[in-house]
Amino acid sequence: MFPLLGGGAREPSALPLFPLRTVLFPGGLLPLKVFEQRYIAMTTACMRDGSPFGVCLITEGDEVARTGAPAVRFAEVGTLASVVDFDMPQPGILHVMARGETRFRVQRHATAASGLVTGQVAPIAPEPARPLPERHAPLTRLLDVIARRVGAENFPAETHYGDASWVGYRLAELLPLPLRIKQSMLEINDADVRLATLAQFLEKQGLLQAR
Repeated sequence: MFPLLGGGAREPSALPLFPLRTVLFPGGLLPLKVFEQRYIAMTTACMRDGSPFGVCLITEGDEVARTGAPAVRFAEVGTLASVVDFDMPQPGILHVMARGETRFRVQRHATAASGLVTGQVAPIAPEPARPLPERHAPLTRLLDVIARRVGAENFPAETHYGDASWVGYRLAELLPLPLRIKQSMLEINDADVRLATLAQFLEKQGLLQAR
């Protein structure tokens, strides 16, 4: 129903959007407890069709629809999410584990009577694979410590500690950064800039020795 954005296509495509107060990064895992009917229907359709939905950070408004509340506002840059596991422990509640895929930019959107937002989105090309610079090696050691603390169930099974983008994305999602900073880390298109920014933050917090 909503084709996976990929390849060299740059034409806008229709995508159901799930605005949330979180930032999903490419390659990351996102556990969701879905209970609103609009999102249960959306997630069920995506699982049936093998298609993704889009996760965008809410910048104004609430995740849960409330009568009379203004429509939520959300960031233009988001991440495709593919369902990798699910469970329905009781009727009306769907537990989903989603994985972040490629990024996209919302060009325009519309809200259906059900409250579901559908966006016309254009894919953002993935960052080219780059080896992690030696000067950022301490970041991989810190990430390994964090990964062991959050547990295997909350960390990607396939690891790429030698890839600059992967390490930056994982640190950005796991560090206790303000959401607006996490969003800026998602929107950066240069892995080295992202790593340098994160290293500077960690040095100020005393979690990384200044170079």
